[in-house]
Amino acid sequence: IPTAKGYRFFVDTLVRLQPMAEPDVVRLQAQLEDRFRGDTKAIASAASAALSALTSLAGIVTIPRQHHATLRHIEFLPLSDRRVLAILVVNDAEVQNRILDMERDYSDHELHRAASFLNEQFMGRDLGEVRSRILADLDGTRESMNRLMLNSISVADRGLEPGKDSTGYVLSGETKLMNFQELSDVEKIKELFEAFGQQREILTLLDRSVAAQGVQIFIGEESGYRMLDECTIVAAPYTVDEQTVGVLGVIGPTRMAYERIIPIVDVTARLLGAALNSGQNSGLNSGTNRGPPAGLNSGS
Repeated sequence: IPTAKGYRFFVDTLVRLQPMAEPDVVRLQAQLEDRFRGDTKAIASAASAALSALTSLAGIVTIPRQHHATLRHIEFLPLSDRRVLAILVVNDAEVQNRILDMERDYSDHELHRAASFLNEQFMGRDLGEVRSRILADLDGTRESMNRLMLNSISVADRGLEPGKDSTGYVLSGETKLMNFQELSDVEKIKELFEAFGQQREILTLLDRSVAAQGVQIFIGEESGYRMLDECTIVAAPYTVDEQTVGVLGVIGPTRMAYERIIPIVDVTARLLGAALNSGQNSGLNSGTNRGPPAGLNSGS
């Protein structure tokens, strides 16, 4: 089996990329657009599953980062065990559901008042700005507030905390890695799966692709993480409104079909960005004029 340096020489100088067939590109585009209903985690899951299906490797997609999240509407619903469900509509299309662990139970009236306060005072403003204002109100006027308003603002503050799902990644097809002889060692695969679960090391590695142009390839020990010494990660950033909001790619053995994998990752990144752009700017699923953006089946 060639060394990591041997694969690097092959990728840099000898590999001849095989472009994706146009029907495959159109099919992939449809899969991504049909899964996007303003739910960024759902479209990340769709992209991850598509990458795994196309490559027979593990597909990985980071959750799109929100550069600007504008509050459109919020509701709070009481749950059991001192929990509250916060339902946020941001940026017109995206719906976020958050489970809040509170210090006590809240009544329907208290939660309705908190939601009304946010909707009346802050609709159309950036979530970060809204939370900053709320925290300032809590610090500056706590003593003069009546108990009902203080409770309302406290619930509102918790509902606007950054959600746990706003970072991290979606992984699909990781069990496929067990089919490769070089990754079949029980201890190796266990260590790799533990890294998948903890996410920290994988996210750090993917972050190295955020500022990059095009596809980045980490072969074996190039990753800097021992559990990935027998693996290659092929990754590419994806953008919304010309800003990088995430990274996607595949994880597999160093012995992979680079000529096929690189174009698949490249095309998927551009299609995911296009789907997110389209969903934000004009809505999706119109059923008309669907086709791959120019150049996407070129493999370049």
